[in-house]
Amino acid sequence: MSETTTSTTDKNNVNNNNNNNNNNNNNSNNNENKEDKKPINIIVLGMAGSGKTTLLQRIRAHLHENKIPGYIINLDPAVSKLPYTPNIDIRDTVNYKEVMKQFNLGPNGGIVTSLNLFSTKFDKVLEIVEKRSSSLDYIILDTPGQIEVFTWSASGAIITELMASSFPTVLVYVVDTPRTVDPTTFMSNMLYACSIMYKSKLPMVVAFNKIDITNHRFAEEWMSDFDSFQDALTNDPTYMGNLTRSLSLVLEEFYSTLQSVGVSAVDGSGIDEFFEKVGLAAQDYHKYYKADLEKIKKEKSDKEQAEANKNWEKLKRDLEESKGAKVAYDFKKDKKGEKQEKTKNIYDDEEDDYRENYEDDRDMEDSGEYESYEDEQEEGYANEEERLEDQRAYESLMTSIKKI
Repeated sequence: MSETTTSTTDKNNVNNNNNNNNNNNNNSNNNENKEDKKPINIIVLGMAGSGKTTLLQRIRAHLHENKIPGYIINLDPAVSKLPYTPNIDIRDTVNYKEVMKQFNLGPNGGIVTSLNLFSTKFDKVLEIVEKRSSSLDYIILDTPGQIEVFTWSASGAIITELMASSFPTVLVYVVDTPRTVDPTTFMSNMLYACSIMYKSKLPMVVAFNKIDITNHRFAEEWMSDFDSFQDALTNDPTYMGNLTRSLSLVLEEFYSTLQSVGVSAVDGSGIDEFFEKVGLAAQDYHKYYKADLEKIKKEKSDKEQAEANKNWEKLKRDLEESKGAKVAYDFKKDKKGEKQEKTKNIYDDEEDDYRENYEDDRDMEDSGEYESYEDEQEEGYANEEERLEDQRAYESLMTSIKKI
């Protein structure tokens, strides 16, 4: 009876130990996953009046309602009032109106200069975000209303590349749906989105905003069905109509790599689908952009390592030659030695040329190619003795030059 009790107790102890080990393994795996997890960075772009800031307010409300941790950075220095509270605001660092006043700039110039000043310290912003990144699901950047100020400026490229090198980054291009009912306006928006996507090489989601006013299904049909878009241009015989038809063929490949969704910043329609599309685009980031980024980093690292090895070999060679003694570099002596060596090489080359020419002449004489010395006498020598004397003088001159 006592043996049975003892064996049962041993089994219980073994089971408890196994459970503890499993719990420890699960905790370690959870900690590793937590460390590896990185929030998705969303950069919101769009033409002025497309509803970027209002959409961002709706996104912020959605995150708060569903208790999804997010972090918002405002990069528009000229906005007077925001309908949401950003975690980091460029206006706290740069005074847009003061920049315009000090540098005598207009509105766009003031925005560009403010962004340039802010980008010089963006590494500090990145440090703050990275400290919080383990507890975040999304980082969202709100850009200036003048889209070209961010997308085509040096500061915009710096901020985009820094964020993309640290976090999976997705571009969200907001389109004013009611204004894209016209095929030509639609094509203009798509061309701009295409240029931004291929410039940044980042995955993109096209968000057709204001679907509470105009449904976006027509736009998605134009993107997926070439004939449907051509039919919409039937009544436009102008030059712009013909150009738009041609461009629609070019953009077919662009549409195939694009995620699109319809949203409403007013009533919140399509927000859940919006985040699904962002997740799919983030997968494309890991599949394409990150692979290219790692390749570039590896090439740079290999180049730096090769340069370091080359410098190390040079240092070892110098130490072997000096045998550990301190050597003061004499610049004048080094230059003088180079000059003497160069002069010596010139004289040696001249003497070699003379000898080659002289030997060629003697070979031609022995082979009978020269008929007689009378031809040479006619060319400047009175007789053979004068020619030999001139030759001996030239040889003596070359010998004395070589001694110098």
